[in-house]
Amino acid sequence: MSLLYQLKFLLLISTMSIVGECLGYDQPPHTEARTHRNRHRVPKPSYRSMDLSTGTGIDPPLPSPVGRSSSDFKVGFYEGKCFDKGVDVEGIISSEVEARFDIDPSLLPGLLRLQFHDCFVHGCDASILIDGNTTEKSASPNRSVRGYEFIEAIKLAVETKCPGVVSCADIIAIATKVLIKLGGGPDYPIQTGRRDGLVSRADDADDLPSPFLSVDEVIEAFAAKNFSTAEMVVLLGCHTVGIAHCRFISDRLYPGTTQFDPLMDPDLRAKLISTCPQDTLSNNFTFLDQGPRSSNRVDNSFFTQIVKQKGVLPIDQELARDPQTQAIVQQLSLNATLFNIELANAMLKLQALDILTGEQGEVRKVCGRVN
Repeated sequence: MSLLYQLKFLLLISTMSIVGECLGYDQPPHTEARTHRNRHRVPKPSYRSMDLSTGTGIDPPLPSPVGRSSSDFKVGFYEGKCFDKGVDVEGIISSEVEARFDIDPSLLPGLLRLQFHDCFVHGCDASILIDGNTTEKSASPNRSVRGYEFIEAIKLAVETKCPGVVSCADIIAIATKVLIKLGGGPDYPIQTGRRDGLVSRADDADDLPSPFLSVDEVIEAFAAKNFSTAEMVVLLGCHTVGIAHCRFISDRLYPGTTQFDPLMDPDLRAKLISTCPQDTLSNNFTFLDQGPRSSNRVDNSFFTQIVKQKGVLPIDQELARDPQTQAIVQQLSLNATLFNIELANAMLKLQALDILTGEQGEVRKVCGRVN
């Protein structure tokens, strides 16, 4: 069965469940109340993607890393690779993720953020996991990233059944994909065969997009990684889950501050002022998606909220106002199925960004250090 056919088939049968963040700058504490899977469902989406500029159907684009052999990066890469040919690598990872998600649903925004921060620096090579005082892990944007210990725990479980075979980079990708589904988002066929990187420098993480960038600057940052404006908007739509602390939003709330937003929904402003009092060092937080029933679900509610001027982060709200992104936001706010399909496509592309395969890099024995 071809990868394209598998993608079409799986997107056709994709359903929604609950909870979740993608590119967020903070994530909720793990004390968030436990949720129950499969409570919420949406109509099954068509396999065809939509051209967000014209509204016409197009076949979903599959990642095709330049110079990669199809045998080096494919769905089912680990089948028959372990000493015990019957070991189901992806099944082991999925079981570990499902068990932890039942206890701590905030793992979803944490892992989505970790995945993005890893892929946007050296590509999806697990370089963010390497310990050290001068590695990416020590960089300012990554000090609040969560999920490092969890990936290491999954690695240990995999190594017990299939030693020396499965990369940390693939564990991140598979775990993130499973969490998106558990959080109510789309299911999609995950390509595997990534190798782990050997280079990790703190300075390289300085180029990660900031929540204070303008729309022009964010478009430029994503374009540098070969993402279109529409793909950027979809990926930022992962702010349908996760949180933001007051330090990221206080300046939007009060007249005379640097980013005061007079167009913000008045009810939201009153709520946020209560959460984030002026001139105080508060560690309070609020959900990025202000939908009362969707702040922990991977759905298109984020776009509905920013159309209503209920965006929390500056860049989120600007997506609904800027002429370059406004129409895309409108389409996604009106079509949950469209968001599901486009998110699957965008995640496939993100998780294939500048990967190492074949004899490149290595397969680490422990995710926190090179061999």
